[in-house]
Amino acid sequence: MATRGSKVERRSVSEQPHELKYEARKTKTSTSKVEDAKQASGSNQRSAIEKKLKK
Repeated sequence: MATRGSKVERRSVSEQPHELKYEARKTKTSTSKVEDAKQASGSNQRSAIEKKLKK
């Protein structure tokens, strides 16, 4: 079983609705704010998005 792919997937947020909902629920925001933070950070890395949402 490949482990690299699963590690990469955990650190990023894709455009899929269920991932956006998960991140929104986790950070107690809306999915639109998660999408905005994703675009503002210019990255799909979970840490960068969460950092933008905290500001």
